Amino acid sequence: MFHSNKTLFMALALGLSLTACQKETTQVDPGTGTGTGTGTGTTPVPNDGTKVKYIISATPVGSQGVADYLLTADTLTKGTVSTRGTGIEQDGTYRYYVTHKNRFFSLLYGQGNPGAVTTYTVNSAGKLEKVSDFQAETVQVFAPMKDDIVTVKVPRTGNESASFYRIDAARSKVAGEAQVNIVKLAGNGERAHFTWATQVGDKLYAPYMSIKGVAPDAFGTNNPDSAWVAVLSYPSLAVEKVIRDNRTSFIGRYFTNGLTVDEQGDVYAFSSGVATNSGKLTSTKPSAVTRIKAGTTEFDKSYLFNVEQASGGYNLNTHLYVGKGNYILTMSSAAEKGAYVTGKKLAIVNVYNQTFKWVEGMPAVAEITQITTGQNSYSPKDGKTGLMGLTLTDGTSYIYQIDASTAQATRGIKVDGGTITAVNWLTYK
Repeated sequence: MFHSNKTLFMALALGLSLTACQKETTQVDPGTGTGTGTGTGTTPVPNDGTKVKYIISATPVGSQGVADYLLTADTLTKGTVSTRGTGIEQDGTYRYYVTHKNRFFSLLYGQGNPGAVTTYTVNSAGKLEKVSDFQAETVQVFAPMKDDIVTVKVPRTGNESASFYRIDAARSKVAGEAQVNIVKLAGNGERAHFTWATQVGDKLYAPYMSIKGVAPDAFGTNNPDSAWVAVLSYPSLAVEKVIRDNRTSFIGRYFTNGLTVDEQGDVYAFSSGVATNSGKLTSTKPSAVTRIKAGTTEFDKSYLFNVEQASGGYNLNTHLYVGKGNYILTMSSAAEKGAYVTGKKLAIVNVYNQTFKWVEGMPAVAEITQITTGQNSYSPKDGKTGLMGLTLTDGTSYIYQIDASTAQATRGIKVDGGTITAVNWLTYK
């Protein structure tokens, strides 16, 4: 998981580094929780009495240039946790998070330097416990892949090769790396800039945007109306094929996941239609969802879900898959549309029957200052439940539970004194 829109802007100028200081105190969280299905990463929750510990990362309110705190809770539907005198303070201002193999990874974005990957588990007492700290390169992509986390360092100018790293999730160490020439990959005079990566079967699918890579418009493009997905072998991380489509603009966004695999193995690709040139939006394609059927390496030409049309002119920003073809989308209006905008309206779409519903029960858009994106949110993949963090204009923060079956939102746990940046979870006995 990673920080929301505020950090996206910082990520355009920053790089990854470590200092080594940690503070932990005990907090009391109400309630108990167990779960089923699959949540962040590929961590399963078995139906055998295993307990769930939720991890909420939050930045103290009223402070700038300060580190997140990791707060833990046994439930997200009630009670209060606080950044005041509780939690584990992170080292460094900008942290990004992912869970895999029942481990929680905190990656430091360290302003151009190599940085830290800190690994946590939950011990038998239900406490978050640091088990590893190691150095890693600056990366813009990090995603679970088999027994590893794959991270990708993607240069926007200069160096023509992206560096792929395999981090062994169990051993918390770099297990291998590979280089991909992004100029050759693009093949159009620009550079392939990977937006994210997703495991599909035994392959790694890495969507990319085509960018000029030249200041002052490095992220601009002369190719705004195409989508590309590089298919990489694993563990060699060699590009085997590029899947192309010209019905949408690029998939995902900078630092934003655009692919999800459903229970049948079908891949759904989300495009916001926000390609730019010289600072202006230039894509003529709609904000839409396309599909790659299981067992194929081509876009399904019979499938296009025009979300922009279904929503009456809004465009999708991020997605959270909750199972059974249901997704929670963050949406922005035509007036708000931008390459790094995360809208404050939520919608439910079902990609199987191409239905669209606005979520009810949320605070008014004007009352919301920040909302966690799909990658920063949690779902047990039960077909209906998603939990997302909201921070309001009065400074209060809550986890909201979204029921995709009814398109209703219900306020849950309060995070006192903090702006919620991500929601993760681990299991323990």
